[in-house]
Amino acid sequence: MRKQVAYLGPQGTYAEKAAHILSKLANFQTPIFVPCNGLHSVIKSIAYNNCDAAVVPIENSVEGGVTATLDALWKFPEIFINKAIVLPIKHALISDGELSNISEVLSHPQALAQCSEWLSENLPNAIPLPTNSTSEAVKMIKGSKFRAAIGSKSLIQIEGLKELAFPINDVPGNCTRFVLLSKESNSNLANIASFAFSLISNKPGALLKAVNYIADFGFNMSKIESRPSKRELGEYIIYVDLEINNQNRITNFLELKNKLMPLCKNFVDFGNYFSENVELD
Repeated sequence: MRKQVAYLGPQGTYAEKAAHILSKLANFQTPIFVPCNGLHSVIKSIAYNNCDAAVVPIENSVEGGVTATLDALWKFPEIFINKAIVLPIKHALISDGELSNISEVLSHPQALAQCSEWLSENLPNAIPLPTNSTSEAVKMIKGSKFRAAIGSKSLIQIEGLKELAFPINDVPGNCTRFVLLSKESNSNLANIASFAFSLISNKPGALLKAVNYIADFGFNMSKIESRPSKRELGEYIIYVDLEINNQNRITNFLELKNKLMPLCKNFVDFGNYFSENVELD
């Protein structure tokens, strides 16, 4: 049966590129790609069994964790990360008008943030307007001489617009990690273990004790960040990525998890998976 794979659409987004690459790496045979309007819709499609898998951004090298994805993984513990890729992100300024006439710039909030310095220097009076996706932004500016959008260069040809500037990233090495989600845990090769937890006690040294356990097992944390629990002020969820290698295998992680459990009010294992860097043509 052909897999249905949800992603943040419409056509032309980096998420669509990631969906095609991750589906190929997962050996999905002729998958059906389902574009969704907004990250929450992508997550719901897999959470409520409307699709077999979903591809979402989880982390950007400039803006950090993608909060909608992190919150969803905590909210729906039956969803697992199966694979991940890191894509280089190079944004273009796209329009039907001329640079000197642009007074509004539309794009996804992450893209606007990743190009904020360029915008302040080159279009200081332009108003940034957030949209659900970069592709949606490009569709919304068609026919306008005073609006521009930030998005992938591939959108220029798709929508028949022109490039005003490229690249406009504030950081040349800008990249985003995309993950393939499903309700089946991965049992194949892995180089990352991801999980999140909230602590039973909110007192000095509580988090340090958990971090010390991780150090005692010899794991390297490639990421640690916190998000509000949204239940009460001062209560946080800790998100962690650990490197899995020949010295620290998945069996070691299972032992670590058993050690951490007594410290935690809640513990959600997002899965063990393989992440790799991918270059775009």
